[in-house]
Amino acid sequence: MTTQEVANRYCELAKQNKWTEILDELCAEDLINKEPGHVISRGIQQVTNGLDNVKAKGIVNREKIEAIHSQDCSAPLVAGNFFTVMLRRSITFKGKPRMNMEEIAFFELRDGKIISEQFFY
Repeated sequence: MTTQEVANRYCELAKQNKWTEILDELCAEDLINKEPGHVISRGIQQVTNGLDNVKAKGIVNREKIEAIHSQDCSAPLVAGNFFTVMLRRSITFKGKPRMNMEEIAFFELRDGKIISEQFFY
């Protein structure tokens, strides 16, 4: 798949909250996931290496969610082997009030697969 095709598919699946499918279909085995430094204070790992470890991290993070009220993904911006999107969601975490979240997601591809994902929020 081209970078544009991967980016379009990512957005399609993200809008449907299909994070497991994104990982299974679009990501390489040696995926690197990077979160902003402030997540450490919430007990979230800042850098995660390997697809299986990223999947496990996702399971733990999804267990903290009580409800996703809405979710959207902007049109991707593509340049070479990179693309970026803005993700928005209205979400309630267990034991917390409902909140709106916005984040920028930045991806790098190699051979049609995502090898690096970095999130800014």
